[in-house]
Amino acid sequence: MSRSEMVRIERHLNRRKVADFLFAMVGLLCLLFALLTLLALMYDLARTGVPRLSLDFLASFPSRFADRSGILSAWVGTLCVMAVTAVAVIPVGVAAGVYLEEYAPKNALTAIIELNIINLAAIPSITFGLMALGLFVYEFGFGQSILTAGLTLGLLVLPIVIVTTREAIRAIPNTIREAAYAVGASKWQVVQHHIVPYSAGGILTGIIISLSRAIGETAPLITIGALTFIAFLPTPPVSGDAPYVSFQWLMDPFTVMPIQMFNWVSRPQPEFHVNAAATGVILLAMTLVMNGAAIYIRYRFRKRVKW
Repeated sequence: MSRSEMVRIERHLNRRKVADFLFAMVGLLCLLFALLTLLALMYDLARTGVPRLSLDFLASFPSRFADRSGILSAWVGTLCVMAVTAVAVIPVGVAAGVYLEEYAPKNALTAIIELNIINLAAIPSITFGLMALGLFVYEFGFGQSILTAGLTLGLLVLPIVIVTTREAIRAIPNTIREAAYAVGASKWQVVQHHIVPYSAGGILTGIIISLSRAIGETAPLITIGALTFIAFLPTPPVSGDAPYVSFQWLMDPFTVMPIQMFNWVSRPQPEFHVNAAATGVILLAMTLVMNGAAIYIRYRFRKRVKW
């Protein structure tokens, strides 16, 4: 190789290094800008809302007087709706993900199903609200209830649970499957004793992240008729009379914290805006706790399971 060719190659490598460095700096600046914007918004929300936080705020119903208003019905409704969502989406989503990854034949029909699941994960949430309005509210007769809200949010996050379950299972090395088959294990035994336990960290992470998305949704719940002002709680699930367990609360009307925030923000009085900021702080804290739990669970499973 001549000296001129070596010089040309060296210049080309230097240009590539400069381009790589500039790309890394641009990416870092974009990341810092996004983080600073997020921190600024969080700081402004906390500065406005934290002074309003108190036990009275958590234990009081909404009122037309800002200083007497609270979010008791909102956070209780949020917990009830999320409980229904979790019960509805976790078994179906995990089972569907396991089936598609481990049992479903690789043919055109399976490819179409997989493509539609991915597309459903990107559909605007209002579309699920319109579908739930016609299906759950009118067709099935569930009305504007906690059950309808939980099933609606369950449909919204179901594709996310399926996709994350499949990705967690796909990360399991094939050597584990081959070793289990080599000692005579059946397909179900491999899935039950190896695939699902080893991928449980990723599956749980996907479930928690999907629920943290559902907890902040507003559009589909407004579409199915969630109340913006409610001054009572759902029926208690446990009663003093036989059979002692009641499911009437599933059919009760509801509100959730994002809708309560929407109600207060839409009012002209600045005191209600402070209440909305305080509700936003609580909702943000719940979301961060759920995402933190997902990170911790994933870390613990990765530390415990070694391939």
